[in-house]
Amino acid sequence: MVISTPFPPEEGIGYHVYNISKKLIERGHDITVITRGKFRTEIGSFDRIRIIKVPFLPLFPFHVHIHGFLLNRLFKHLENEFDIVHIHTPLTPLIKTSLPIVSTIHGSMVENAKGIELIDHKAAGNKIFTKFFGYPLVSKLINDSKVVTTVSLSVEKELNKYYDVDGVLITGNGVDVDNFKPADGGSKNYVLYVGRLSHGKGLFDLLKASKELISNYDVSFILIGKGVLSDKLNKIIEKTHNKNFHLLGQKSHDELIKYYQEAKLFISPSYYESGPLTLLEAMACGKPAIATKVGIAPDCIKNEENGILINPRSPQEIVKSVSMLLDDEELCNKMGENARRTIEESYSWNSVADKVEQIYLDLV
Repeated sequence: MVISTPFPPEEGIGYHVYNISKKLIERGHDITVITRGKFRTEIGSFDRIRIIKVPFLPLFPFHVHIHGFLLNRLFKHLENEFDIVHIHTPLTPLIKTSLPIVSTIHGSMVENAKGIELIDHKAAGNKIFTKFFGYPLVSKLINDSKVVTTVSLSVEKELNKYYDVDGVLITGNGVDVDNFKPADGGSKNYVLYVGRLSHGKGLFDLLKASKELISNYDVSFILIGKGVLSDKLNKIIEKTHNKNFHLLGQKSHDELIKYYQEAKLFISPSYYESGPLTLLEAMACGKPAIATKVGIAPDCIKNEENGILINPRSPQEIVKSVSMLLDDEELCNKMGENARRTIEESYSWNSVADKVEQIYLDLV
């Protein structure tokens, strides 16, 4: 599998690849994950998954192409070790190979670009790069792929709309329900966000909404993750003296589960997603989720039954939805119970691995 995100995993796509890889290894397959490294090639392993980190030079906007040149130079010597190449976007180099390619498109890049707020020059550069460099990469990858997959119905529709591609298979996302599960004891009064602190995640909407909510309720907001907006968010927090809005950085797997279990509710205010996997993890822990109508959220949330769906770019809808759950403990608990049931019934990694394995078997 070829990805562009850290491995061992630190965020959604990495965990998606990690969990599928674990299930496939349990079934007797050998899995190698190739991803970005630093300045030299590194080979290691993690939970029986071989990891190859290819040198990555952050020379924007040529970083993907330079990385692709180095990756393909290495891959020529490794090609005969593999049966299939499975590439996960975004911004993953194209592989020159005679082997069958399976691609998992985690976002169309067109909608990704629309979701980036123009708050500074970095955001503007990211928006331009995503649209004008990311789109051709995805287009070429689709053309090179024997099978194109994605994780949600919304991205499948985007691929049909922007790339005129039919027959995209939805493999879905999953959760390890034995690890991500409700805990005994009550919850603490905080709203939890888990994910990258980056453009398009709706974090400034969340910050704006938090001011009104904190003035009316004894509630705090906890954000777990890292990203390019951490410094900007911290400056706003300090300037506005918002002592109930906390950025905790990256947390270990076990720590993260505890934060899910102790939260009052989970929120995903993104402008664009293909997942997020964190939404499913929170629901597995029995938490009601407030999520914008993007990515997998409309697939897994039945509005006001196991969570609440809101429109992107709407701090007032965040205020209204959080207030609804804080005002009604019984409703909050009932939605959490229904959320857990939804995950148990429909979002296991075994079912995702079944679909991926069958694709592989059909190609070899």
